[in-house]
Amino acid sequence: MKEYDIKVGAAFLLVIAYFGIMIFYTFLNVAVWRKVFPDFSNLLNIITIAICICVFIVFLKRSTGYQMRLLSNVNFTGIILAIGCSALFFLLLDKCLDPIFEGIFPQSEQDYQEMIQSLIISPVTSLIQVCVLAPIIEEILMRGVVLGGLKNTYGRIAALLISATLFAFLHFNMVQTLSAFVCGIVLGLLYIKTSSIFCCMIAHCGYNLISYIATIYPHI
Repeated sequence: MKEYDIKVGAAFLLVIAYFGIMIFYTFLNVAVWRKVFPDFSNLLNIITIAICICVFIVFLKRSTGYQMRLLSNVNFTGIILAIGCSALFFLLLDKCLDPIFEGIFPQSEQDYQEMIQSLIISPVTSLIQVCVLAPIIEEILMRGVVLGGLKNTYGRIAALLISATLFAFLHFNMVQTLSAFVCGIVLGLLYIKTSSIFCCMIAHCGYNLISYIATIYPHI
């Protein structure tokens, strides 16, 4: 894989760019799809998100020189580690740390519960968004581009901490932000250990899927 490097400022701008894309397709869903095509808004939203992700991946490749090879360095050990990380995240975050964070930040917990209620309205499309699309693009950006590029510039430890902090920045309230920082550290270690972005995707998708099922489906 071609070596490349990026600095903190460039990494921050890439995260801001992705944040802007999230705001764009959220605005489009609320302001256009739900009002003009209410019966098809969920489907149109997923299609819009998928298109935005594809465009953003092309932008990442052209702006950073990142060569995305999803199946590079995939092996049985890496897959087992990824699955183990999914289970670890659920037990450590959902069952241990999140309840503590929720008590410390009650308003963030209320916002989080409102988001869950919005997901319940469209369980299939929200499942695709939360458990497939979001983890894929976030791992390409945060582990593949940001962590990989920062590692070549600043070394592993600094890159791990910076990328985890930027990953936490992507999440919208304190409960999710603190949990995302922990996830960012572990996923970063997984990437450093395996050099496989696909293994990170498995871990991220797996955790989101477990958490989604445990949280959403009892209410459906």
